[in-house]
Amino acid sequence: MNKSQKTSETHNVVPFMNFDETMLKALVPQGKVVGFKKGAIIIREGDMSSSLYVILSGCVKAYMSDENGKEFMLGFIEPGDYFGEIAMDGGPRSASIVVVSACRLFVIPKAEVKMLIERHPDFSRDLIGRLLRKIRNLADSVHNLALMSAYCRLVKFINENATKGADGRLAMQRITQHEIGARIGASREMISRIMTDLANCGYIAVEDKRIIVLRDLNTD
Repeated sequence: MNKSQKTSETHNVVPFMNFDETMLKALVPQGKVVGFKKGAIIIREGDMSSSLYVILSGCVKAYMSDENGKEFMLGFIEPGDYFGEIAMDGGPRSASIVVVSACRLFVIPKAEVKMLIERHPDFSRDLIGRLLRKIRNLADSVHNLALMSAYCRLVKFINENATKGADGRLAMQRITQHEIGARIGASREMISRIMTDLANCGYIAVEDKRIIVLRDLNTD
């Protein structure tokens, strides 16, 4: 392995991925561990708070919603990852966070996050990289919603998330039509109609909420 490969790999390491609770407490003594049950709302969109949350175990979901309760899901966040960085500017929370599976979080106060930024270049680089990726993802979402039909957005979503299983078939993890709709900005009814059409034409099959890809899907 040459020097450039080592540098590249180092820059790809998530700062907290290999940190256990003891290491985090040593790094940030002012931080604290908090547990949440499944379904608990950790952050509500519009809240005024500024802590950073590192996931020690479990999984959470980030989403946005309107006054009628309609959701647009931004994604899942898992152990070793963190959330809450956008509120470091002192503004309101840009999304809500709900617990998908019981989790334990290490909560870092805003003042300590500033210390991490100043004293740990790796953390600063990772934080900047995350913010840039969020901007790119937002631009991609705007493009898809503005220029792609619900059918094309669904096909794109399946193609990007399907993985080859032990049986050699391409399949997506268990996910409901409501969750898919929240991810791509379409109603559950629209997702149901499109998936029914794809299944009837032999492109996909649905087994125990898993989408099995039977034939290549394209947006032509």
